[in-house]
Amino acid sequence: MPQRLMFVQLKTGYDTDRGPSWIGWVDFSKTWSTAYFRGRTLRRSGKMFDANFHDVQTNEEFWVSGPKRDRTDSHYGPSNPEIEPDAVETYSAFLAGAPLPGRENG
Repeated sequence: MPQRLMFVQLKTGYDTDRGPSWIGWVDFSKTWSTAYFRGRTLRRSGKMFDANFHDVQTNEEFWVSGPKRDRTDSHYGPSNPEIEPDAVETYSAFLAGAPLPGRENG
């Protein structure tokens, strides 16, 4: 199962880009249509206004994307994501210029 360091933000119940967010490891299905994060199963959907995944149990909407070095991860506003403890070292290296694991060639 592919695993990537990702930016994840909860959209449901919050003003634009004001929901809690995280930088952490996300596991993806072989087809990349399902993501697994913090015990949640998130399914990709292109029919949402401000999100690209939804929780299959709660139907909450999430934005999931690769992190950005300039830390402008959210669409419209500032974000201060919680960095998952097991992602700190990799994320710090990424911010310092290292490629993301699994994305060394682009």
